[in-house]
Amino acid sequence: MATAHLSFPLRLPHLSDTPCQCQPTGLFSVSTRSRLGLRLRAMGSDMLGDFGARDPFPAEVESRFGEKVLGQGDTEHKILIPNLNALSLAQQQCDPHISPLQPPMSEDEATKLLKKVIGWRLVKEEGNLKLQCLWKLRDYQCGIELINRIYKVVESTGHFPNLHLEQPSQIRAVLWTSSIGGLSMNDFIVAAKIDEIKTSDLVPRKRVWA
Repeated sequence: MATAHLSFPLRLPHLSDTPCQCQPTGLFSVSTRSRLGLRLRAMGSDMLGDFGARDPFPAEVESRFGEKVLGQGDTEHKILIPNLNALSLAQQQCDPHISPLQPPMSEDEATKLLKKVIGWRLVKEEGNLKLQCLWKLRDYQCGIELINRIYKVVESTGHFPNLHLEQPSQIRAVLWTSSIGGLSMNDFIVAAKIDEIKTSDLVPRKRVWA
C-alpha cells in the first residue's frame, strides 16, 4: 500500500489570510495552504494545539455562546482531593485499630461490597460470615508461588488471610476479622489488593486444537 507524505514549509504558520494569485505548488492548493496557516496560528508557536481548558476566542465572546449553554458564568471551580469513598478498595489502607466491641459487617453490607472484588464469595463457617476465594493452578509449584505473591501484597497491611493448599494445585484463601467474629472493611480491602496479583502465568494452559 502506498504511503502519502505531507510536507509543511517552515513559513507556513506565517501565511497571509489573503488569497494569493500565484499558482498552487507542492501538495497543497493556495486555499488549502491558507486554511492550514490559519489553523497553525491558532495552535500557537509550539504547534501543539489546545490542551485542557482555554480562554474563549474574541469571536466566541462576541457570539455570546455562554448564554446558549447550561450553567452559570460565575461558577466557582475547585479541584477536590478524592475521599476514601472515591478511591478503589485496593488503594485504601487497613485500619490497624479495630475495636473488639465493633459489630461485624451485616450480610447486606457485605453483599454490596462483594461487587467490588473479583472471584470472592461469602461463606458462613461456625456462624461467622467470611470471604473465600479459590484458585485452580497448574501444579504444586504454582500453588507455592501464588502463596508467596499473596504474602508480599498483604504483608504491609497487617491483615492476613488464611491460605490453604488443597490437592496438588488448588489454593483457598479465607478472609475475616477474628477479633469481631465476622467481616470488616479490612477484609474487602485485602481481597481487592489480592485481586491485583498477576496469576495468568500460574493457571493451567489452554489446549489449542489444530
